[in-house]
Amino acid sequence: MAEVTAADVKKLREKTGAGMMECKNALVASNGDFAAAEKALKEKGLAAVEKRAGRATNEGKVFVKIQGAKAVLLELASETDFVARNPEFIALGGIIADKVLEKGYTKPVEELSAMVTDLATKIRENMSLKRLTVLNASAGEYLTKYIHGDGNIGVVVKLGADKAEAFENEEVKAFAFTIALHIAAFNPMAIGRDSIDTAWLKEQEGIFRKQMEQDESVKSKPANVIENILNGKVNKFLKEICLMDQGYVKDEKLSVSQALAEISKKAGAAITVKDYVYYKVGSGDA
Repeated sequence: MAEVTAADVKKLREKTGAGMMECKNALVASNGDFAAAEKALKEKGLAAVEKRAGRATNEGKVFVKIQGAKAVLLELASETDFVARNPEFIALGGIIADKVLEKGYTKPVEELSAMVTDLATKIRENMSLKRLTVLNASAGEYLTKYIHGDGNIGVVVKLGADKAEAFENEEVKAFAFTIALHIAAFNPMAIGRDSIDTAWLKEQEGIFRKQMEQDESVKSKPANVIENILNGKVNKFLKEICLMDQGYVKDEKLSVSQALAEISKKAGAAITVKDYVYYKVGSGDA
């Protein structure tokens, strides 16, 4: 029987995250074979994770990394906010973001899932890479990000300009960041009205119309008045859900489109919001 030293037990504990007695017992059972003991503990840990696999992963963090003309936004999910604050969990989010950028991944793949499983085995809590999105910037485009709080919400925004040098302007960069912050705060459904699905909008109009039919103070009015009220409701709704129509986070007297026009004038370039991605922990698909 090989001697099991305290140093071996400590080393195995550091590598696997298992308890001291579990590490000692695994080394004794494997006759001091460190690799065999590590494998046994990982298998035991994996079994524990599999037992928890059906448990909801509604906690976690959003991670964002921009590298050159590419940005990755991902949600790493856990069962508890305690694990979401774990330094190894936080480090893993950054490592996965780096791997996505390095390998050019555009969706969760086996290599990334294996990295998550490896940590889940150690921590013994159900974890998953729920989703990831990659945004690419072309010439004349600029990427920026905003992370709210401890990573509960993350946003990436892509702006475009007819003069690429506009994105060397610090005021333009600050504006881009503020737009990302604005999106984190107000979560618009679309950039502008032209990007709203017409069938979906018709459905919302139908809901408003049904509501009005049940309103005694409205349904008795002339048809043209009812249509005007309906159009007013739809316009108000669109102002709430479309980024360009929302009140700008730094000055709600201005719409975002008006704030965009102001910064475009200052920069001497036509600046547009080309795309954005908004993630909130727990709101994405499993």
